[in-house]
Amino acid sequence: MTPPADPLVVIPARLASSRLPRKMLEEVGGEAQVVHVWRCAAEARIGRVAVACDDTEIRDVVVAAGGEAVMTDPQLPSGTDRVAAAADILDAGERHDAVINLQGDMRDVGADALRAVLSPLAEDAFDIATVATVMDPALSHDANSVKAVLALPPGARVGRALYFSRATVPAGDGPLYHHFGLYAFRRAALRRFVALPPGELERRERLEQLRALEAGMRIGVALIDRSLREINTPADLARERARLARHG
Repeated sequence: MTPPADPLVVIPARLASSRLPRKMLEEVGGEAQVVHVWRCAAEARIGRVAVACDDTEIRDVVVAAGGEAVMTDPQLPSGTDRVAAAADILDAGERHDAVINLQGDMRDVGADALRAVLSPLAEDAFDIATVATVMDPALSHDANSVKAVLALPPGARVGRALYFSRATVPAGDGPLYHHFGLYAFRRAALRRFVALPPGELERRERLEQLRALEAGMRIGVALIDRSLREINTPADLARERARLARHG
């Protein structure tokens, strides 16, 4: 089989982020973060790209930059719920065969990562797909660096997710895999996921992908060869601005 041929890329953008309020509109390198991520996704030419907004201020910035934006309910509990709501609005006839959930703070996403996240869906066995890379050992005890525990055959680039954790798992010798919050859903899987109640492991780890595993859904994980930068805190924002300043 081949990966989905006509995905819809949705970027959920919430104005009132808890760790870094208004981070979608923070300017880095001369443009709002959400515009930068939209532009990266559009230039990758993977599929149609739209921003799912909860505030007209975000919508107006995206539209002014030439992007497509759709308003969603500000009370939706998560970015995945926002993606599902936007997909229902943008593609009620379900012409698109998969939906990519691309975080609006994932600044260096590119065609390589977007193609990689679709690749596990070439296998019927997987409902959802995501990406990971071999973790820098310096991050192994960082609770903000999520670890993916994989069933990964030798030499394979796609494995099955067994668990995700903020803890340093699995034990013993061997690589740890650093998970990034980039997902691709089959349409039916996205509908099922957002209809599920939060799970106990999800509450404990604060990782919503565990809801899918607890419900018996199968997540395929594609290995990529680099980390993906995310801007979640004021410190992350300062580092990214300093990095861009160094590199002109």
